[in-house]
Amino acid sequence: MFAPTFDSVQLGDELPPLQLPTVDRTMLALFGGASGDHNAVHIDIDFARRAGMPDVFAQGMLGMAWLGRLLTQWAPQSSLRRFDVRFQGITHLGHRLVCSGKVVEKLHHEGVPCVRIEIQATNQYGQIKTAGEALVALSLTSSHHQP
Repeated sequence: MFAPTFDSVQLGDELPPLQLPTVDRTMLALFGGASGDHNAVHIDIDFARRAGMPDVFAQGMLGMAWLGRLLTQWAPQSSLRRFDVRFQGITHLGHRLVCSGKVVEKLHHEGVPCVRIEIQATNQYGQIKTAGEALVALSLTSSHHQP
């Protein structure tokens, strides 16, 4: 995996986007099992309708998990220093999300070179469903030397 470095990353750099499959019932059931979130509003259409929703919808933490995948496909998980999100809208069945991120600050946090990255998950209609930011520690330069 290419590991970004503090010297190689510039303000405005974008992380490679993460295109996700269409949200469906199987995905919600599998995430519920994996996360322990068995809230019926995410898996039981009758329950969701009684709650005033047209159908089941994605767990908020599923959106955060996808944004985590975006980050860890860019830099090792061990580099993640902070990861915060805000849930901004319901992700319904049939939505296709794209996760994206952009470097907005280079700084030293507790003596460690880091970048602050704004992140978001947006559906096919351009609606932001989850947004936030992460602080990622980076080495100053690559440890791989070319001959």
